[in-house]
Amino acid sequence: MLVNGKPGNLISIRDRGLLYGDGVFRTFGASHGKAQQWPLHFRKLQHDCAALGIACPDEALLSAELNNLLAQHPDGVVKLIVTRGEGARGYAPPVAAEATRLWDISPVPEYPADWTTYGIKARLCQLRLGHQRHLAGIKHLNRLENVLAAAELSDAQLPDSGIAEGLLMDTAGNVIGGIRSNLFIVSKGKLVTPDLSRCGVKGVQRDRVMAWATQHKMSLQVRNIGLDEVLHADELFVVNSVIGLWSINELEHCRLNGFPIARQIRKKLYEEDA
Repeated sequence: MLVNGKPGNLISIRDRGLLYGDGVFRTFGASHGKAQQWPLHFRKLQHDCAALGIACPDEALLSAELNNLLAQHPDGVVKLIVTRGEGARGYAPPVAAEATRLWDISPVPEYPADWTTYGIKARLCQLRLGHQRHLAGIKHLNRLENVLAAAELSDAQLPDSGIAEGLLMDTAGNVIGGIRSNLFIVSKGKLVTPDLSRCGVKGVQRDRVMAWATQHKMSLQVRNIGLDEVLHADELFVVNSVIGLWSINELEHCRLNGFPIARQIRKKLYEEDA
């Protein structure tokens, strides 16, 4: 781990990331010393920092720290956290704060190979996401909704269930995405992804899939999606920067197979990351 560019794993107990979740983060893969899609992740980091009024660290500084990390650990899952930094007691952000930079790298998860080839089993979570337009789309540190949703998949009633991801709806009944992923559906030849203007996270892989649709002149819609439309879609798939792309072959007793569009997109993402 690196803390403000130096090896270590300690931060101040007055760091606002610890106290209030006052910060943002990015997670992405690294292979053979190369960070996958780092420029895209940095731009997302800049955007999210700006949305919260956090001074984003300089790209050259972060790139140098990332290269130092990858020199020691060339393969894995990289996580970068930027907090607002230390502050006095109270919610009000300090007028002048120096952001804290935290780097970590973990082994690449070993998922079953058939999840990529044949798709995954997903479950609809009971938890509903609240609306907060000021935080919508941002990958901020307040992820308790996701924590509680993930707990639903690991409770005692689900041993060996084979469920790889949970899907989340909001309080208005719209399907928003996975616990750790963005959702796409293919319906009647159109690619559709949920509107994330009220809640959810706008991930880098989501942007890449949307760019693929534009490049291939496939109809793309960003709008509210109800559960019934999801359950009757021709294809369902989820994406993030660690798993890549997983098709969903089973959700709430509905089964799907084939996934021709998802296969094309997955191939393109894999080629760009190679």
